[in-house]
Amino acid sequence: MTFPNPSAAFDRMLIMGNGGAGKTWLACRIAEQLHHPVVHFDDMHWEPGRYGIDRDRALRDEMVKAAAERDAWVMEGVYGQLANMVLNRTTTLIWIDLPEKECIANIKLRGIQGGESQTQFDGLLKWVAEYRSRMNNWNSFETHARLFSVFSRPKFLLSSREAVTDFTGRLSTSIVEAIDERAQISE
Repeated sequence: MTFPNPSAAFDRMLIMGNGGAGKTWLACRIAEQLHHPVVHFDDMHWEPGRYGIDRDRALRDEMVKAAAERDAWVMEGVYGQLANMVLNRTTTLIWIDLPEKECIANIKLRGIQGGESQTQFDGLLKWVAEYRSRMNNWNSFETHARLFSVFSRPKFLLSSREAVTDFTGRLSTSIVEAIDERAQISE
């Protein structure tokens, strides 16, 4: 796994994948290393404090576009439509593609969140299990594969927990090397 020069490639990173794949975990680790803000598509998609209630689409889209205009960020989410909206501003794309069983296990481990009910939680587990079978749906394997294939800048497909962990370690090394290189140039 070879990283591009982080000075530009890591300005605006987008992480996509199924629910429970570890997008938020990875986004937080990357943002911490790069000192970038994390932008969660869930925060823009859902009404605040009202899990399961979609935000007005026009308002959601405005929020996504405004966030994408920032100079630096790490965005994450399952929403292919929102990913598509920011793809032209994205400098590096990461797709976490884990087996659905692993995603479901991760969701069960973290439990019910954000005021969701048991019924909503069960619905989420079912929805995650259908990731590869959903067709003509923005929030699917099919859409993520298409977005990944057309993206022409640096991109990474992480297909195991080990690959995700390895990615964070290598990113950390790449950032340190870039900082050292810049310091030597400045001297």
